[in-house]
Amino acid sequence: MLFGYTWNTSSNWAFAESILPILLQGMVVTLQATLLGFVVAALLGLVLAGLKSAPFKWISWPATFLTEFIRDTPLLVQLFFLYYVLPDYGLVLPAFLTGALALGLQYSAYTAEVYRAGIQSLAKGQLEAARALDIAPLRTFTIVVLPQAIPRVIPALGNYLVSIMKDVPVLSVVSVLEMLNVAKIIGDRTFNYLIPLSMVGGLYLLMTLVASWLIRLLDQRLPKEGIPLK
Repeated sequence: MLFGYTWNTSSNWAFAESILPILLQGMVVTLQATLLGFVVAALLGLVLAGLKSAPFKWISWPATFLTEFIRDTPLLVQLFFLYYVLPDYGLVLPAFLTGALALGLQYSAYTAEVYRAGIQSLAKGQLEAARALDIAPLRTFTIVVLPQAIPRVIPALGNYLVSIMKDVPVLSVVSVLEMLNVAKIIGDRTFNYLIPLSMVGGLYLLMTLVASWLIRLLDQRLPKEGIPLK
């Protein structure tokens, strides 16, 4: 007996096997939200980092303010704003898409700082050489800065990928049937929360371990040294 709960091995294994397909469906939704949210965060963060690095204050200051505003407001507030406020202005999005966008928006502020750190880690001689070769600033950013900065920040970006994955359960507040929400529904209907929640914990552990391994593998394979300018 565990906290008043009697464990019956055969019946509990049967129960776990019966709910596993449903939890796996929720896991697919969790992975989809994670990947879409990360793509949004990675792309929007790159844009914000580029704007913050602009030499003109009328560009860099608004981008800095926007980044700080996004980072310093709760994810739940941003999610509710997208889901409940935007429809009043004619923009209605599905719950899943709204949740993924909220995740991407929240974490774009963090990835922007990651990109900025990667950009600032570059040797100044690279940028000076690009200017000496009369390469346009935008082209310098795309062919000189990014190919060197992004490989250096892969571990940090990977950490935020895992963080996004662990924040996906927040989407349950707008009725997204991700894995934890599915487990809660199963518990509500069967009055057995121990098994579905334990299984969700195990599946999350598996996903995060696989994600961390893939990130380390990618980090090891990407070159980080400077590139020659021709």
